[in-house]
Amino acid sequence: MASPLRVGVVGCGNIVEQYLATLPHLADVRFVAAADLDPARAQAVADRVGGRALTVDELIADPEVDLVLNLTIPDAHDRIALAAIAAGKHVHGEKPLAATLERAKPVLEAAAAAGLVASCAPDTVLGTGTQTARAAIEDGLIGIPISATATMMAAGHERWHPNPDFYYQPGGGPLLDMGPYYVSALVTLLGPVVSVIGAASALRSERTIGSGPRAGEIIPVNVDTHVTGVLTHASGALSTIVMSFDTVGTKASNIEIHGTEGSLIVPDPNHFAGDVHLKRLSDPWQDPWETLPVSGGYVDGGRGIALQDFVRTDGSPRTSGELAFHVLDIMETLLRAAHEGRSLAVESTCERPAPVPLTELD
Repeated sequence: MASPLRVGVVGCGNIVEQYLATLPHLADVRFVAAADLDPARAQAVADRVGGRALTVDELIADPEVDLVLNLTIPDAHDRIALAAIAAGKHVHGEKPLAATLERAKPVLEAAAAAGLVASCAPDTVLGTGTQTARAAIEDGLIGIPISATATMMAAGHERWHPNPDFYYQPGGGPLLDMGPYYVSALVTLLGPVVSVIGAASALRSERTIGSGPRAGEIIPVNVDTHVTGVLTHASGALSTIVMSFDTVGTKASNIEIHGTEGSLIVPDPNHFAGDVHLKRLSDPWQDPWETLPVSGGYVDGGRGIALQDFVRTDGSPRTSGELAFHVLDIMETLLRAAHEGRSLAVESTCERPAPVPLTELD
């Protein structure tokens, strides 16, 4: 894989700010172009980082672009990815891989046929938080992993987001919005999932926008806003997951992993860093939650670190399209299982991503 990897960004909305905080600091990545439906936004990004402002079609066709960083809205993810692959470009996109599993499959098929790579966020799993927990599991600190819990409970994005409509329409909701962070972390820590069972509800048919110029406007709710389920991993471990836009708050840990010899508290998978706490079976009665030293992951990582990983792994990134497809499959199957009231098999699988050794950015 050539270094530096020449990256063109398609989609210069709010999320691009987080990528711009990381990309200039990656030794193996060079920003070369930006494109957006709003030319002014593309020009602003190009001016800040250094590069050219192009139309979407120009960027996808540009021979100076090796990889298209796809930061468009979910409904456009597959269309942009397929166009980039057809033009001979690798693709890394924001989550999800596509708006639906059915639309995601052609992206992986096209990339494989062309000998190209399609990878996908979240790359938070590459940070020191999740990877220190992964190292603890690999080192046997909790024995054999038996179970996990993953909890995201909030009052709803309409309280702070000025245009929250899409969170409450098909393709949105707490599971499909926030679930990729949690499910990707669970698969990274415990391996792929073979079956799911769940329940879901939507007890409010409307929400009120709480901020911005539309404050006070009523919007409809057409998705499940509280989803809970149990994921059965191929290893036999069971993960209980709760994703909700129907709660005021919680003191529950974002993720906990429990094994025969100990338990781990894993930091928020929506972030790259954070303390990992270990409670050992050998010392259960003292104040036994010890903070583990950082022992894995990209130090000071941020959104876009997957592109550095892309180069360092010679085009076999840990945030692979296969992982993203499996995560999307788990979530869609869980929602279907909740409505059908029965356990369902998850048809796809993936390799458990390799651990990230403790790595300082150049």
